[in-house]
Amino acid sequence: MIQETKEVLITVKAYPNPSRKYGETVCVAGIDIHTHQWIRLYPIPYRDIDDDKKFAKYSIIEVKVRKATDDTRPESYKVDTGSIKILDQLDPKNNWEKRKPFLLPTVSPSLCTILEESQQMNRSLGMFKPERVQFTYQKAKCKDSEKRESCYAQTDFLIKYQKHAIEDIPYDFKYSFYCHEKSDCPGHNLAIIDWEINQSFRKWRYKYKKDEELLDKIKQRWQDGMCAEKHDTYFFVGNMNRFRSIFMVLGVWYPKK
Repeated sequence: MIQETKEVLITVKAYPNPSRKYGETVCVAGIDIHTHQWIRLYPIPYRDIDDDKKFAKYSIIEVKVRKATDDTRPESYKVDTGSIKILDQLDPKNNWEKRKPFLLPTVSPSLCTILEESQQMNRSLGMFKPERVQFTYQKAKCKDSEKRESCYAQTDFLIKYQKHAIEDIPYDFKYSFYCHEKSDCPGHNLAIIDWEINQSFRKWRYKYKKDEELLDKIKQRWQDGMCAEKHDTYFFVGNMNRFRSIFMVLGVWYPKK
């Protein structure tokens, strides 16, 4: 498979996920800054790569990639993690002005449109504007801890140290919403798998000892903050390779109006 070099604005990072095939990996997505096309970079063993390659959201990275052969979604590429170079970091100054020229041209009319294009053209990533957004959470289903630990027990010559398994978050977070200015939208209910929300749960629980208080603070940020009337809110979404009709919220774009 032909390898090529791309420059990508990173817009989303999913919470780390262990697998038997790749160990612990992170699914990353963003925009090819030269073509303005969405691209998925996978698998990235984020906690195992060198510190100088650990990019944040809204970094522009240069990376060598090749089209995935085990994933037919058009946006999916396999990554040479050793080739990652961080070229720039687009800061949020002046109401995220540096980021807008890359992101706004990619906006779809609605999630309904993205779902239609997923069926017709195998589309798997996108950005759109929601309305009437509600944030909800529920207890997560128990996972197979032995299977999870076995993924971390595997050794690989690229891994520099034996790391602890990243913990499961005991709650599932979701957004329910309608597509903006689409009168026939039936409404949608999508899981949120952004790294930021799960990391916030892990970090804030030391400050907010009771789950009720912690979850209320998370709701304040992800609904009352990001989806407030004063913000021009958009969702980044992507689907699952195995279940392509299932889309999830990968992140939120929320400059002020």
